[in-house]
Order: sequence, then C-alpha cells, then structure tokens
Amino acid sequence: MPRSVNAVASRRRRKKILNLAKGYWGSRSKVYTIAKNTVEKGLQYAFRDRKVKKREFRSLWIQRINAATRQYGISYSQFIGKCATKNIGLNRKVLADLAMNHPEAFKAIVEIVK
Repeated sequence: MPRSVNAVASRRRRKKILNLAKGYWGSRSKVYTIAKNTVEKGLQYAFRDRKVKKREFRSLWIQRINAATRQYGISYSQFIGKCATKNIGLNRKVLADLAMNHPEAFKAIVEIVK
C-alpha cells in the first residue's frame, strides 16, 4: 500500500512560516529550516518585549514626573507619597502627560499636594 502524505497541510504549514519571515535577510526568508528558527526566536522576543515595553514606559513616566516636580521644590517620592495621602487618584501616565502638555494643571496638583 502506498504511503499517504498530506502535502496540502505541510505546504500550508511551511508557507505560514515563510510568510512570517518576509523581510528577513538572505536565507532567513528563503530556506524553511532557517526561517523557522528565526521566526521562533522573533516571536520569543516579541513576547518578552511586550512586558519590557510596559516597564520602560513606567520608568519614562517616573522620570518626567520627577523632572516636573523638582521645578516646584519637591522630589518624586515625596510627591507620590503625598498624592496617596491626599487620595489623588491619578496614575503616573496621566501625571506625566499633565507635566509635559499641561504644566499649569500639573502645577495646580503640586500646590494641592503641598
């Protein structure tokens, strides 16, 4: 009895990997086995860096808030601590946006906290 192979499914599986590898350099986008390794590694990086992105943005917001609060003679940690005691429910993303784009509104918050 002849061997049965599902060429449709295997071709589709390989084509999916090669489509994901489009734009890679040289054999990374042409040769299936090399493309498979590269795509798998790229997906690992994508998974990891979705978490790193959140970490980096939080760090950026903290730096912006710190720079803005020091103009008014208060440090970041004091400002955040006093925001918590005064029940100001603005998160760091919003505070950093106010500090960058609406300095007068941010100054009002700093005055309330002081």
